[in-house]
Amino acid sequence: MEYKLNDIVEMKKEHPCHLSRQWKIIRMGADIRIKCLGCGTSVLMPRSKFEKKLKRVAVAAPEESGSPQKD
Repeated sequence: MEYKLNDIVEMKKEHPCHLSRQWKIIRMGADIRIKCLGCGTSVLMPRSKFEKKLKRVAVAAPEESGSPQKD
């Protein structure tokens, strides 16, 4: 499954706050940091563990153009 920075993802299990099952990806690398959209708690986990717990990408982040516009 493909995901990228700023995507909103849905995990298999609900966060203990019981406010949301959706998270925003705020950092990517060997580890991934996600932020709960219910309570705002952030969690850092290895990419392999994240991929096992990921259910789906709920909202894909908008595509950004690679080069800035010149006037």
